[in-house]
Amino acid sequence: MDFSFTTVLGKILGESGYAGFFMDGGWKNLLMILIAFVLLYLGIAKKFEPLLLVTIAFGMLLANLPGANMVSNSETEGLLHYFYYGIRCDIYPPLIFLGVGAMTDFGPLIARPSSLILGAAAQFGIFTAFLGALLLFDFPVNVAAAIGIIGGADGPTAIMVTSRLAPEYLSAIAIAAYSYMALIPLIQPPIMRLFTRKQDRKIKMEQLREVSTTEKIVFPIAVSTCVILLLPDTAPLIGMLMLGNLFRVCGVTDRLSDTAQNALMNIVTILLGLSVGATANAETFLTAQTLQIIGMGLVAFAFSTFGGIIFGDLMCWVTKGKVNPLIGSAGVSAVPMAARVSQIEGQKENPSNFLLMHAMGPNVAGVIGSAAAAGFFLKLVPMLMG
Repeated sequence: MDFSFTTVLGKILGESGYAGFFMDGGWKNLLMILIAFVLLYLGIAKKFEPLLLVTIAFGMLLANLPGANMVSNSETEGLLHYFYYGIRCDIYPPLIFLGVGAMTDFGPLIARPSSLILGAAAQFGIFTAFLGALLLFDFPVNVAAAIGIIGGADGPTAIMVTSRLAPEYLSAIAIAAYSYMALIPLIQPPIMRLFTRKQDRKIKMEQLREVSTTEKIVFPIAVSTCVILLLPDTAPLIGMLMLGNLFRVCGVTDRLSDTAQNALMNIVTILLGLSVGATANAETFLTAQTLQIIGMGLVAFAFSTFGGIIFGDLMCWVTKGKVNPLIGSAGVSAVPMAARVSQIEGQKENPSNFLLMHAMGPNVAGVIGSAAAAGFFLKLVPMLMG
């Protein structure tokens, strides 16, 4: 047997991942790796939703390195294949909701229940994109529902709905959802300014009433009971969201609240991001349908912002100028980023304006609304397909 240096080196290089780029379809892997580099740049340098975008991008990188076999090969399943069971079995998204509930103050929503209207109105984009994907692009009803949920600006909900209804499109929909969440400060302000009057954007809202501890404890219990009884398919998301909030407010589970907000949230974020990124292999991602999904996702997000703003204008008119319509855009469920955008835009018109806590009401309502929309689709789509 020839053990010369050139023979050994040639064998090593021939069996390396570099050689995979010169095989059939190798250029697709190279393109996916370049896309992963771009996403890493956006997450690290531009700080676009970095906690998830960095892990998703790195999962995409690992899944497309020839020969690494991080997902699977002809003989065995790879590490990321087993991580993906957390998505397939609906484990990661509810755990993310547990952490979100523990980190979120529901007080502004309790103090102003009318915020629920704005949260519901901001789901307009979900159903607009659903109908658009179904009627204009001729997607199957299950895929159209998964595309529409991007409009909720809720990554875990989009992942859960897609993993159940259209798992083959998970990477495109998840990346679109988180990308648009990260781009909220760029997408929302032009829509907010276009559909509101300058004098309305200057409105200073009255301070919210103080919410009692009893109200804060009763709220997650009551919402879980009422919403899940109405839409049982929302139980994993709504149940975990409200449990996390109950940990926060009940006063006797501080350690559990701290774990849900920090250690558990961070661990699940890593596993979720890697699992989603691993689904973005060249064969399923590099298609014309991916571009259509990304485009429809932007439409969904824009129409959700539009729906919230229009109802904000309506509430401003009904209350004779007591509600600043800018808080309507916070009805999308990107907590608390959308509420911060409302605050920033309000202060541009009136430096003494403080809308953050007022915008948190619609923001929290949007989380509940997007989960309810997900439950509706999970119930509707099997009926339509059956």
